Amino acid sequence: MFDTRRASTRYQLRNHRAHSVVLSPQELTEIRAAQRTFEGAYIRTSLGQFSFALVVLKIFTSEFYSIGALFACYGAGVLAVSAYRRAQGNRQFFSEVGDDGLSRKRFRTSGNVVIVLTSLSVAAYITLLVLTLRLDT
Repeated sequence: MFDTRRASTRYQLRNHRAHSVVLSPQELTEIRAAQRTFEGAYIRTSLGQFSFALVVLKIFTSEFYSIGALFACYGAGVLAVSAYRRAQGNRQFFSEVGDDGLSRKRFRTSGNVVIVLTSLSVAAYITLLVLTLRLDT
């Protein structure tokens, strides 16, 4: 069931709500490293895809517009995966308080994010191959 409470009140660390917790320097370093590694990588990838789409749309002729649009859509998909990954990342650092008031600490890997991004990438590459093969005709 979808929890409508804000993340700052839903997640806790050491019995403090997420918006009022004071993190140690080691915890801050760990959170920043995860953000740089994961969120930054997804954002940089989506910006690269948007840039390449813009280059294709601006430089090449109209027969390449579908390829430029594909890269723009792929960049938007990676950006959406980035937002999903960020939402999932909160669960790795904080414990969640259920409706019954009990605190639950569960570790969850990023396997679901990897599956979504892999599916998106395979679909984009197959579409790119089809569009490229259609250019010859």
